[in-house]
Parts: sequence; structure tokens; C-alpha cells
Amino acid sequence: MRIRDRLAQTGAPAFRFGQLIAAWQSSTAETFADVHALPAGLRADLAERFGPRLHPLTPLEVQRDEQVEKVLFASESGARIETVVSHYRAGWDSMCISSQAGCGLGCTFCATGAVGLVRNLTADEIVAQVMHPHWTREGLPRPASVAFMGMGEALANPHVFDALTLLTDAGYAGMSARRVTVSTVGFAPNLTRLVDEHPQVTITLSVHSPFAQERARIIPLEERFPLAQSLDILDRHAARSRRKVYLAYLLIAGVNDSDDHLAELVRARSRPEPFHVSVIRYNEAAGASPDYRAPSSIRIDEFVHGLTVRGVHATRRRQFGTGIDAACGQLHAKYLAADPTIAAPVNTELIPVTPLRS
Repeated sequence: MRIRDRLAQTGAPAFRFGQLIAAWQSSTAETFADVHALPAGLRADLAERFGPRLHPLTPLEVQRDEQVEKVLFASESGARIETVVSHYRAGWDSMCISSQAGCGLGCTFCATGAVGLVRNLTADEIVAQVMHPHWTREGLPRPASVAFMGMGEALANPHVFDALTLLTDAGYAGMSARRVTVSTVGFAPNLTRLVDEHPQVTITLSVHSPFAQERARIIPLEERFPLAQSLDILDRHAARSRRKVYLAYLLIAGVNDSDDHLAELVRARSRPEPFHVSVIRYNEAAGASPDYRAPSSIRIDEFVHGLTVRGVHATRRRQFGTGIDAACGQLHAKYLAADPTIAAPVNTELIPVTPLRS
């Protein structure tokens, strides 16, 4: 890591890096100058070499309703990144973080997909969404859980693996791996890597249709990595780890909410016990297919009931934040409408991993 190396080059004792990490863990220090445990000269040297900020994100806009806070961050390169915190009445918070600025997969239900891929986020930028002093200033505790359900396909970004290490390593953010969820539409090669390297992380696979041709219209990645391939990976993972796996099913009126869809979704699972289907009501999103409509609450309940009576664990997902466009990409889309240059796609080659400003 470049910061650790720089400290060694300056002759600073090894414990100085620990002091820096302690300030980062406390989520109170926003700049190197705020890390008062370090000598002033060392703080100045680090700021000159790495820039003044400990975190590579700056809050740009905040939207709130009763149970949700959504922040649009700007990265140092100018990319826009959305992060959402949900406040549950039981007294705990859950954070939804982004893994990419935009997304290149083109899912037809998603506002982020309409933006296109701007770039992968670095491990620093991913973790900074959780550790940023913005939350401390707002009086919020560290979130009880973190989900990679924001902008982007998490498993299309290899930097996510370093971010997971930083989030779950006791020497860094120190979260329980079981309180971290990675959501994917089925990027199979890195799904295999995920279950091998981070077997305790919770996984949610977006299904949205059990029929391959229809799923490909909703999630174009189906043509490269079929749903069956991802389900096979998760079957083996569930058997080996004994961890529950979640299947997300976005219910769209007249598209994927028929009894035939329900029956085929049940048949797709040879071993339904370790799988839980989370049924989600479709909400209109900027850039999504104009033909998509939300189903009625009655139909959602019928669909969930149809799964449960067939032996599949299923629930309807609670949804917050409809009053502030909390769906992924909505706030970004507003900025894009005002200034289309914000989301101009850049070189999407994999950028070097740089955890903790390394």
C-alpha cells in the first residue's frame, strides 16, 4: 500500500499507520489534517502526496424522506455515485452502496442501465461510501448491514473483491461478512470467485424471469451467462457453506407475473430449501422500458403465496424511499438531464486496484 510505504520512507514508526487507520475507522476524519494523532509535518507530507482527503468522495446532494436518506457523491474524477441508507423502525440501519458509476449491462428495468457504464469504482470509492464522515456528521451509527445493490453490476468490477476484504477485515472496517450482501444478475465467472473467496457473504441473484428468452430481454447478460449456470454455482455453494441464498424476482405487470412464471420458477430449483425468493414490486424508473408497469398489491401477495404453498420460501420485499426517487440511478439521472457530460462513458478497461489510497 502506497501510504504505508510512504510512511516507511519518511522514517515514521509503524504505529503511525495504525493511528491513521484508527482515524479512518472512526469515520470522523475527513482529511489528513484531521488526523491529529499524526505529527503536523507528517500530515502535511501525506496531504501533498495523496491529496488532502482521506476519502475520495464528496457529498453532492442529499435527499431524505421518513425512513431513507440518499446521497449523491462526486468522486475525485467527477463521476457520480449513489448511496442509500434505510432506517428501520426496529432501530438499525442498512446501507445500499454502488460498485460502478453507471452500468454497462443494459437491463431494461433499470435507470442505471440507461446511463451506461462510466467506469468501475475503485476499492477506495466503494468502501468510502460506508466509512465517509458524512454519516457521522449526520449522527448515524455504522450501518448494521451493507448491500451491493446500488449502481452497477458488482461482479463485473474486480475491485469489489478488495472492497469486500476492507469491509470485513478486522483491521479495517471490521464488518461481519454475513452482514454484507452482494447482488448480481449473474456474472458467472466472478460469482464462482465470490463463493470461493468470500463464502460467508450473503448472495442475492436477480432472476426476474425463469424463461431464458424472456430473461434475456429483461437482463441481456442472460445471453452470455445463462441463469442455469449461476443457479448451479449457487447450488454447490449452498450445499458446501450451508448459507441461505436469495433470489430476487422483480414482478412486472403483464410481463413476468403469470401462473406459468410462478410454476417454472418453482421447477427451476431442484433443492428449494436453502433458497429464499424475495419478490419486489416494480417501480417506474427513468430510462427503463416504458412498457413496464407495477403489479397490484393483490397480485404480488398472490405470487408470494403461490411460491410458499409450493414449498419455496418467499416474502415480499419492503420498499422505502419512493418519495425521493430512491431507485438506483434516479438521482444520477436527474443530474444527467441537467448536464449530459457528467455520464460520458470513459475507457472501461480495468483500473488498478488502489485500496486505502494505495
